[in-house]
Amino acid sequence: MTSERTRFYRDKQNSKIMGVCAGIGDYTGIDPLLVRIGFLGLTFVSGGATIPFYFLVGLLANKKPQHLYIADKQEQKFWQGVRQSPARTARDVKGQLREIDRRLADVELYYTSSNARLSDEIERLR
Repeated sequence: MTSERTRFYRDKQNSKIMGVCAGIGDYTGIDPLLVRIGFLGLTFVSGGATIPFYFLVGLLANKKPQHLYIADKQEQKFWQGVRQSPARTARDVKGQLREIDRRLADVELYYTSSNARLSDEIERLR
């Protein structure tokens, strides 16, 4: 899975220092504030050993491309789901497409069947 939308990026628009915690929050779907609090807690527990790793990730990770900043929350949740479980997301999309296909078949059946009431309504509109 090497799609541009499924990679980890530093989130510079929502960043406080280098965008690492905001990037982790965006990647996992966790609120960046909770990621920052967790990072601070881990820093205090480890005696500051996590700080070099933070800066290392900040230097090595790419910045999030501008075109990937999504205004639509539903699309953002979709891509977070793809990153977390691609198989489950594919099943969900397949189920949604099946439901749309079923509903379309119902509409087609309704319009192609010999429905006297529908025929009368169409004739009235002419």
